[in-house]
Amino acid sequence: MTHLEARPGEVELDFDPATETDASVMFIGHIRSPWKRGDCPANIRKARERTCEAWIELDPRLVQGLNGLKVGQQIVLIYWMHETRRDIIVQSPRHSEGTRGVFSLRSPLRPNPLAMSSVRITSLDPDRGNVGIDAIDCFDGTPLVDIKPWVPTIDLLPDE
Repeated sequence: MTHLEARPGEVELDFDPATETDASVMFIGHIRSPWKRGDCPANIRKARERTCEAWIELDPRLVQGLNGLKVGQQIVLIYWMHETRRDIIVQSPRHSEGTRGVFSLRSPLRPNPLAMSSVRITSLDPDRGNVGIDAIDCFDGTPLVDIKPWVPTIDLLPDE
């Protein structure tokens, strides 16, 4: 895979995190979207500003795991940004001045290119393992790591 050049001020690691194997992850399916390199929204908020058809294609062996999900329900998708660099530790984001460490950003450029988005289920076909979603900010075919229900009592921070 060809990598995009680092921007001024960005810092590359002296090793490739992709060669470090501490655990194994099974992709549970793939995310289908109209997006490809060059036209993908930068985040889920921007994805919702653009009308698109997006859905999850779950591994057929795992369709029973959809039991209990409902159309209209909010879920959290955790996905593997498989076409990104993993060796940038300090970035120069376009949306802010100066450089920032990767752990202070939601950029896909990170040692483990995990991303997450809260989405709403728009359709559900458990027999085929397809779950329609309201929007997504990743390339077509992005591997899906997990689906979790969004639960306000867990996912909202308490007022201080």
